[in-house]
Amino acid sequence: MEVATTTFTGRTLLTLRTPHSLTRIRVSNTFITQPSSSSSSSSFSSKPHQLKFVYIAKAADSTQPSSSSTTTISTSDKEIVPDNDFTLAKVSFGVIGLGLGVSLLSYGFGAYFNILPGSEWSAIMLTYGFPLAIIGMALKYAELKPVPCITYSDAEMLREKCATPILKQVRNDVIRFRYGDEQHLEEALKRIFQYGLGGGIPRRSAPMLEMIREEVTEDGRYSLVLVFKAKDLQLSDFEKRQAKFASFFGPGIAAEIGMDENNRYEVRLISNTTS
Repeated sequence: MEVATTTFTGRTLLTLRTPHSLTRIRVSNTFITQPSSSSSSSSFSSKPHQLKFVYIAKAADSTQPSSSSTTTISTSDKEIVPDNDFTLAKVSFGVIGLGLGVSLLSYGFGAYFNILPGSEWSAIMLTYGFPLAIIGMALKYAELKPVPCITYSDAEMLREKCATPILKQVRNDVIRFRYGDEQHLEEALKRIFQYGLGGGIPRRSAPMLEMIREEVTEDGRYSLVLVFKAKDLQLSDFEKRQAKFASFFGPGIAAEIGMDENNRYEVRLISNTTS
């Protein structure tokens, strides 16, 4: 009969190999192998047995759960306010101009060649349709789409009385269509990151605003979170400009820098006005 010992961390496994099938029985942290009930007891006990026990010591795991996990407030259970309000700022004038211009041009050409009725109006439709189409294409080319905005219900209630006028203006500017700007908050980011200047960053490395979020801090203050994507920047590039964010979007606010789970940089502008 062969005696084999298999060890697991913190446990002992004893195996006796005989010509017969074996069954393992676990007793506390020790495994003992005995013959199966289908085997003949006489044949199993006909030879002397040797038992060998091996004990492996294991150090106790001293890792403690991070204390930061207890201070983080989850926003998953907060109600998100849907943005169902209709305003002209949410309408693309490029789409409107291009649609009207192309429609007038199409109908004007059809009426001019007597394919469609209204030949007496074809000249007017062609006259106005062509510039409208050109203006629409130009606006569409220069169009900067609004960024998504996530607003929690508790932050919406605090916005009117706790948000500063600058924070309100920033929110309204980035959630509407803009024309002629390369990116949202272009002038602010240019001054904060000093594109192309000493101590600044190259313009091609400029962060891009992807979304904003309105939420309430642990101490009940309104905050507007700017979420940026910047592949060529590090967290330290934002942290050393924390004071510049606070001064540019101030007065009456504090700025905090962080990162989210998608490796995007968050600039949290917290209002000092309390309810």
